[in-house]
Amino acid sequence: MIIGVPKEVKTDEYRVAITPAGVRELTSAGHIVHIEQGAGEGSSIPDAEYVRTGAKILPDVDEVWAGADMVLKVKEPVQEEYHRLSLRSDQILFTYLHLAASRECTQALVAAGNVAIAYETVRLPDNSLPLLTPMSEVAGRMAPIVASHHLMRPGGGRGSLVCGVPGVEAAKVVILGAGVAGMAAATLAVGLHANVYILDKNLERLRQVDHHFRGALETVASSTHAIEVHCVDADIVIGAVLVVGAKAPKLVSDDLVAQMRAGSVLVDISVDQGGCFESTRPTTHSEPTFGVGRSVFYCVANMPGAVPHSSTHALANATLPYTLELANLGWQEAVRQDAPLAEGVNVVHGAITCAPVAEAHTMAYTPLGS
Repeated sequence: MIIGVPKEVKTDEYRVAITPAGVRELTSAGHIVHIEQGAGEGSSIPDAEYVRTGAKILPDVDEVWAGADMVLKVKEPVQEEYHRLSLRSDQILFTYLHLAASRECTQALVAAGNVAIAYETVRLPDNSLPLLTPMSEVAGRMAPIVASHHLMRPGGGRGSLVCGVPGVEAAKVVILGAGVAGMAAATLAVGLHANVYILDKNLERLRQVDHHFRGALETVASSTHAIEVHCVDADIVIGAVLVVGAKAPKLVSDDLVAQMRAGSVLVDISVDQGGCFESTRPTTHSEPTFGVGRSVFYCVANMPGAVPHSSTHALANATLPYTLELANLGWQEAVRQDAPLAEGVNVVHGAITCAPVAEAHTMAYTPLGS
């Protein structure tokens, strides 16, 4: 199989979908890897490293797309890439898609007639998400760091030091969701010596969190009332809610934000899935924040893109086994043998095969294999 890896073109996206180690594994298995010239530079991976492990560097991005049986990317196609989706009618696209948050991208994939497999909906029997987990860990760990920066006066916040000092209380950090991203955010927030509260509906999960942190934070059963009580006097609120394949629920209303402290900071890790704050809209690393009421919103849609060297290697470590399956077996046999991978199939030859995506856009749903 020929695997094509184009350079990411989304604003401020510096990750790349494969590492030299991944190239070595694919070429050793008899596959051909074409990489767009300069695709790895943002992740501090020069073309020469790819060449040394067997890749061919192509200067023309259209040649990368047109010649590939499978295209590996990091982020969903953006408008300038839509025309390339139809260069090959039998092509596999393997990347993050987050289609429930984008009708435009969904329609482009449906029109292209290819097979689109989303990293974020590959799901194991225990409901864990092996290809979303590494980036959720990165985004979760970044959230308290970027929030603490923006809580400072030059960052637009109220001028508080997140860890406090002797005689001055630390910041109150409220985390919505105790999944992978929420736990990663809690780990960093606790490490910064903030006063941390984590909310989740799953009481058993909260018991696990309490045991893990040994009383270093407060666990709270999530409800509309609890969210209001804890957010209203928070310095930092981190939204880390995920419904697999679907839009995130709106948990923090503008009315609630209007009651919060002036200069408070809200970070929405869920922005890729539409966000869990009412006024969430995607931002970029170049312009990461905007104001809502008296608060600062940070809603960067590709947070791990700010640390691309770490993120690229973490992502590629997770995706490579599935990439090899698809390359070795073809997508149909691969998903027949691997049920978790089958959950990642979102669009097949013009049909939407992921129910939450179809529901989000009131479009027709076709079960995979029907």
